[in-house]
Amino acid sequence: MRSNESKSILFSGVGGQGTLRASDILCMVMMEAGYDVKKSEVHGMAQRGGCVTSHVRYGKKVYSPLAAAGSIDTLVSFEKMEALRYLKLLNEKASIILNTEEIYPPSVNLGIAAYPADVVEFLKNHYPKVIALNAAEIAMKAGNIKAANVVLLGALSNMMDVEKSIWESVIKKSFPQKLIKLNLEAFQMGIAA
Repeated sequence: MRSNESKSILFSGVGGQGTLRASDILCMVMMEAGYDVKKSEVHGMAQRGGCVTSHVRYGKKVYSPLAAAGSIDTLVSFEKMEALRYLKLLNEKASIILNTEEIYPPSVNLGIAAYPADVVEFLKNHYPKVIALNAAEIAMKAGNIKAANVVLLGALSNMMDVEKSIWESVIKKSFPQKLIKLNLEAFQMGIAA
């Protein structure tokens, strides 16, 4: 994609899942691949388990960090219900990468509301490409549940025209030495998933 067209990826999750770290890594990957990149993030009550989002836009030249409603090309959701919050921002041909982990909001924990049971089925009925995986479970196999964000980046890398060596180089730069091997393994597991 070296045309003037820019692409938009939205990361959504809950505080503590590594959503912002994942969007930072993607930005570095795209810059090293030669793209202009803009990013914005919202993390209000993230430390208290609130919603976290990050827009990443890349292309030959990107003028705004925020994508217009209806223009997001890919949604990477770190939690099932968080995917539902942002559907109005996606274009009709958008791809969705969905972590099947469920983190119940207070209304569900208090018994005021029910957690939606059919999120994956709903998304698959409305969008052409939905990849659902339990990134937390895969990350545990790699050695640490906190690597779930890197598992999701591995899945995302399958949809992008960027050399694997660039992804690996950025992952190596993004973590302390003792965590590099684990995160590279989580990335590979995300590719395979």
